Amino acid sequence: MKSKVKTVYVCQSCGSQSPRWMGKCPDCGQWNTLVEERVEKPKDIGSAKRGHGSEPLSLDAIKTGDEDRFVTRIGELDRVLGGGIVTGSVVLIGGDPGIGKSTLVLQMLRQVSAFRGKALYVSGEESPAQIKMRAQRLGVKAENLYVLAETSLDEVLRAADELQPQVIVVDSVQTVYTSELPSAPGSVGQVREVSGRLMLYAKRTGIPTFLIGHVTKDGAIAGPRVLEHIVDTVLYFEGDRGHAFRILRAVKNRFGSTNEIGVFEMKESGLAEVANPSELFLAERPKDATGSVVVSSLEGTRPILAELQALVTPTKMTMPRRTSIGVDYNRVSLLIAVLEKRV
Repeated sequence: MKSKVKTVYVCQSCGSQSPRWMGKCPDCGQWNTLVEERVEKPKDIGSAKRGHGSEPLSLDAIKTGDEDRFVTRIGELDRVLGGGIVTGSVVLIGGDPGIGKSTLVLQMLRQVSAFRGKALYVSGEESPAQIKMRAQRLGVKAENLYVLAETSLDEVLRAADELQPQVIVVDSVQTVYTSELPSAPGSVGQVREVSGRLMLYAKRTGIPTFLIGHVTKDGAIAGPRVLEHIVDTVLYFEGDRGHAFRILRAVKNRFGSTNEIGVFEMKESGLAEVANPSELFLAERPKDATGSVVVSSLEGTRPILAELQALVTPTKMTMPRRTSIGVDYNRVSLLIAVLEKRV
């Protein structure tokens, strides 16, 4: 019996499906995000022979060892990951274009290939020559670092089977496609299918896989929301391209805390770790400055000192206005209310 193909409209922002086109997505509220896609219904396997799958195991019978996690030798990255890379895990890294995602993973692959063995960098956006030029600028020289410029998922998995690397990086997941779906690369269906098959491959082989993801104008990772549910860890690389400092933050981590942050500085030779962020944040603070105070914040296991500034001026408006930058406005309002009431 042939499988049936039906047409649905899929929101490119949240992945919700609708039988007809609508200008506004009923789930996420975004406008003009529904795109027509053809979906093939799965074949009926009721009469097919069922293969032997995995069997239930007693929790006490499952063995783990020290090799279930290994460090990248990049301290700030290891801190955010919870102590290193877990074998068979899938890590999604998102961030604005040009923020340094590719630079971070390339430096990580240099370390892994030097101390662990082969590493595979799959790029759907750059040619091998372009990657080589960037690696030379960063000082990356590694015989065990292999580059594959490919967008076909089948070819990526075939190369991984032949190479058997210690870690795989796919840059970016929105550029990889599978021929089993008729939709274009980067569509919700393609991203969902590609990420799902890469996750199954990582679990089956034990090869940790890093996926680089594009972000939308709202700062969310592009593609279906199921993408963030599939992976084990979701990292955001944040910062202003006009400044040199970058912050790596985990919003999901099945193998560690989501409270840790990693601080980097972008230099001509690549990303450099910032071991003491407090010194960095207070470096340009003038001594005894008016309207400035140093506050302490605990980020995971690391206390951080930062500067908090306040500017108060008379207003000609009927209603005075309060604004805040870098601090939640509702929290500021609550603190001011407590001070007015109790102090």
